[in-house]
Formats: sequence, structure tokens, C-alpha cells
Amino acid sequence: MIAGAGPASADQPDCSPAAEASASAASVKVWLAGDSTMSNPQSSCPVGWGSQFDPLFKEDVTVVNNAVAGRSIQTWLYESNVKSTKDSAGECVVSPRTFHQRWLNMLDPTNGMKAGDYLMIQFGINDGSRDCPRHVGSARYKELLAMMAKAAKDRGVTPIFLTPVSAIRCSGSSAVGTRGFLTETFDTGRASQVTVIDLHKLSYTLYNTLKLCPNNGDYTSGPVGAFFCNDHTHFEAAGARQIAGVVATALRDQRIPLSGHLK
Repeated sequence: MIAGAGPASADQPDCSPAAEASASAASVKVWLAGDSTMSNPQSSCPVGWGSQFDPLFKEDVTVVNNAVAGRSIQTWLYESNVKSTKDSAGECVVSPRTFHQRWLNMLDPTNGMKAGDYLMIQFGINDGSRDCPRHVGSARYKELLAMMAKAAKDRGVTPIFLTPVSAIRCSGSSAVGTRGFLTETFDTGRASQVTVIDLHKLSYTLYNTLKLCPNNGDYTSGPVGAFFCNDHTHFEAAGARQIAGVVATALRDQRIPLSGHLK
């Protein structure tokens, strides 16, 4: 349920300054957890779509972007504790299994996620690495995604999963999908009763709408250069804004209550 102002009373009608302060205090935060395609920029490029998300909302929403470049779901959660070796199950050893401060801060009862907030989670790009510490296997990925969703729900926060945004790859004149962990994300969404936004499909559908295929592989000029950094994965600010817009449209199309706070 989205947080909002409390009901009016006889001595404090909705139009009073006190009611306005109450409404402000009850504003919604949208917490983001993900990788470089979502994170705030450290330079002019890359720019993650999460950094372009806040302007799409009314003033009662604040986007808190905790996405970090280069992280898998496991290194995002347990950074510095994920070893370069694998156990007998083929998973990277995590020792000690204590959370990184970024997640602890989000779990903090005073300053972290609160009832009425949203948590949007997008991983699956770096997780496919064969090598530790970024490597995450299928079962482990689902376990960690479900754990994050439960932590959110336990606090009255609504989790939303997003499949990983696609890089640009052409098959003839069509952009095609490039990422894994799609099945894992949908499976965990069903098992945990969490809404999934298929950003993977939505992103390469956008590339087709913009006719970014075919291209000559020059990411420094033309429509592809305006959308992507000098690679096939990361976004210029203009590209990031369009991906953020795609996510906002999905909120509306899927009738996710957060969409009621969009401009």
C-alpha cells in the first residue's frame, strides 16, 4: 500500500500546514538495487537509467539509487566477502556471510526502507561471469533475489523485479536479446509473488522502434552513438532517459500502484 497523508480530523483539516507536513513525511521512496546500467554516473558516460528515474515522478516520490557498477547480485550484497574460489557446488565462497553496508543501510529501521516504499531490483548482467567473485549460479541467484524480496515485504515494502536490460546486438535489421537470468527472475517472481518488469524485452523492443539495427558498430556517432557509450552495453544520458521512460511506461501498463505517482 502506498504511504500517504492520514485522514483529516476536526481540529486538523487536510488544507492545514500540519496536514501538509504530514503528507510530506509520508512520501514514498523508490529504492534501486542493480548494476552499471541502473547506477548513477561517475562520468559523462556511462549513465544508468536509475539516475534519470526521479524526474518522472511527482514531488511525493524520492528515488534512492543504490545500484553499483560491476556488481552481480551476490557482490552487491556481500562485497569484499565474496572470495575468488568456488565451493563444491560451483558457487563462489562467501565468508563471512555478512552484508555490505549498502544493504544494511537499506534495512535500517530508522533511515532505511519503510512501509509504503518500493524496492526495484535489476541484476543478471555481471552474474553470468564464469569467474568469482561475480559468478552466480542459477539456484543461488534465485535464492538471493527471493531473500531481498522477503526482506522488503517484511518491512511493508513492495519489491519489483526487473530482467536485465539488453545490450545492442543486431541480427540483420533486428535488435535481439543478449542477457541471461530471465527464467530465474520470472521463476522467483512467481514463487515470491513479486511483479516482474521484463526490461530485457522492453529494451531491445525500444532499439527496434528506434531502428538502431543494422549499424556499423560505430558507437561514437549516429543514432547508436547518441544512445550508447563507446560500447554495446552502457548508455549515454539520452539513452538512459529513454530506458527510464520504458520502465515508467511498464509501471502504467502493468498497473503497478507506483504508477499513480508518475507525472
